[in-house]
Amino acid sequence: MVMTDPISDMLTRIRNATMVKKEEVSIPYSKLKESIINILKEEGYIKNYRVLNEGTKKNILIFLKYDATGESVIRGLKRVSTPGRRVYVKSKNLKPVLGGLGTGIVSTSQGIKTVKQCIKEKIGGEYICQVW
Repeated sequence: MVMTDPISDMLTRIRNATMVKKEEVSIPYSKLKESIINILKEEGYIKNYRVLNEGTKKNILIFLKYDATGESVIRGLKRVSTPGRRVYVKSKNLKPVLGGLGTGIVSTSQGIKTVKQCIKEKIGGEYICQVW
């Protein structure tokens, strides 16, 4: 199976795991994915993550987070820029996701940043995804 969009695959795996209330989900490793997952951790959407070396393959094990009622902290994930249709944004065109309740993730020349950081630092880039 040829994977054309590894980021979309990662978001789908997280979405599917939260729907069936899994504690953790494993995804193939890449630096970009690790950066995105690190932002999810900093923003409080996941408990933690760990990079696993399994022989020649590396995986990221994500520990999902649920609230007191057992609902996933991640209510939704949306891919914005895709390999078929890249979405680039200027800092002045960025707006907070769901009025600040969600987080947008942007790939900038200075690494992966949240929409809030991009607005503050006045930098744009490729709009990867939204989480709320």
